[in-house]
This record gives sequence, structure tokens and C-alpha cells, in this order.
Amino acid sequence: MSNLKAYLTACQNRVERALDARLPGENILPQTLHQAMRYSVLDGGKRTRPLLTYATGQALGLSEDVLDAQACAVEFIHVYSLIHDDLPAMDNDDLRRGKPTCHKAYDEATAILAGDALQAMAFELLANDPAIQAGAEARLKMIAALTRASGSQGMVGGQAIDLGSVGRKLTLPELENMHIHKTGALIRASVNLAALSKSDLDADVAKKLDHYAKCIGLSFQVKDDILDVESDTATLGKTQGKDVDNDKPTYPALLGMAGAKEKAQELHEQAVASLAGFGSEADLLRDLSLYIIERTH
Repeated sequence: MSNLKAYLTACQNRVERALDARLPGENILPQTLHQAMRYSVLDGGKRTRPLLTYATGQALGLSEDVLDAQACAVEFIHVYSLIHDDLPAMDNDDLRRGKPTCHKAYDEATAILAGDALQAMAFELLANDPAIQAGAEARLKMIAALTRASGSQGMVGGQAIDLGSVGRKLTLPELENMHIHKTGALIRASVNLAALSKSDLDADVAKKLDHYAKCIGLSFQVKDDILDVESDTATLGKTQGKDVDNDKPTYPALLGMAGAKEKAQELHEQAVASLAGFGSEADLLRDLSLYIIERTH
């Protein structure tokens, strides 16, 4: 895991530079909008999704240089979703990544527009960014994959299910379905964008990588639910206990804390099993799966 820590730091620094370079400067009109976008994107977050893009690329023998735009695209979608999720009409939160949420630092209208602009930028990158070495057909497949992961059959749909589930007791299949969409879809896209960047990738290998991503997408949410109970606001960088306060369905509420932790471990083992056909080139993916269920924030 020491290698993973060094890799995490290196990739976080790399994606920070790549995001900074692709965001409009804060002095470009409209200035307030661009300042809000930069405020929300830069200097914060674990960057789990870009990390997965880079680590998948390493498993496939791809250079990080040809994955910067894909990593930024998925992070732009993620940050847009956080900005909108934190709004008063949604989760109504005041803290994100250890600082005031976008609508608190600016205002609700600016936050909505900042999220909208970041969503559009993600697809602009996949269409036009010169760092992507893949051809037009592959770019179209990337755009389609990120669109599916972001829309009503992915992240946005999962958020709608989540909002409609407040105060209800879901079954385990219902809870998993919600999080396959809300959290898992974008994590799967992070892996699949790298896979689509390799033109000669075997379809069976792509399927195994997708199953890996599906497993860690769920384990990520299970761990988030656990941390919402066991951690604290300062460590999380967001308000602890919000799920309980909002009477949202969670894995600990459904399975108990011990059962939730067992579920996370099972998903990790399934994820690693999906990588059985890979050698040491996929060790970072294996380590990332473990990191997801052992992280403290």
C-alpha cells in the first residue's frame, strides 16, 4: 500500500494540474461563474475517479498523457453533481471538501450555473481535447459512455431514486439498484473511459474491467455509509451524520454495521477476482479496491 500512497499523491497532483489547465481563468468573463467553477473543482477531493482512469490505463499499458482529458471529464461531472447535490432543494449541505459549498461561497444561482457549465465542459473535452489520441469513433463511444453514466439511467436517476426514498425502508436489491446508478455509474465510467482509449482491447477484458468497476462502485457507497456513522465532520470534510438526520436508507441501517462492513469486504473480493487475468500491471487497481473500503474519509 506504500506504493499506492505515492501513486495517489502523484496522480492527485497530476489531475490538479490538468484540471487547472482546462478550466477557464478566473478573470475570463463571466468572472464570477468561472471563479465558482474553479473554487468547486480545484484544491480538494480524493480524486478517486480520475485515479481509477489512470490506474486502468496502467493495467492496459496506456500512458497517463493520453488519459488526462478523460480523467478531467469524469471529475468535472463528479464536481457538477456535488454542487447540485448540496443545493437546498437537494441535500441542503453547507460543507464540501472541507470548505463551504458552492452555493454558500457564492449563491444558489451561481452554483447551479457552475454545475451546468462543468457538465458541458466534460463532453467538450471528450470531443475536442488534443491530448486524447483515440479516433473519432472511440471519442463518440466515450461521450456515449459518460452520457449514460451521468443521465437518468445513471447518476441523475440514482439521485432521483435517493430523494424519493427518504423515510422509506428499502430492500437490499432496491438499495443496490439506487447506488449502482447514483454512485456506481460514474465510477464505472472512470474505468470504461480508459478502456475505450485502447483501440485493440479484447471485449472479454473490457467486460472484466467493467465488473471490477461495478463492484468497487458499490463498495465505495457502502464505505461512505459506514463513514457517515463512524467518522466525524472534520475528517470527512462534509457534514457527518447527514444520512441519518435526513432519514435516508443506508447499508448500516439495513444490514447493521457489522453486516455493512462484511458487504464491503465481499465486494472488494469480487472486484479483485475480476482482475484474475491480469498480472502486476493491475496491482494499482487491486490496491485501489482495498483503499476504497479502508479509507477514513
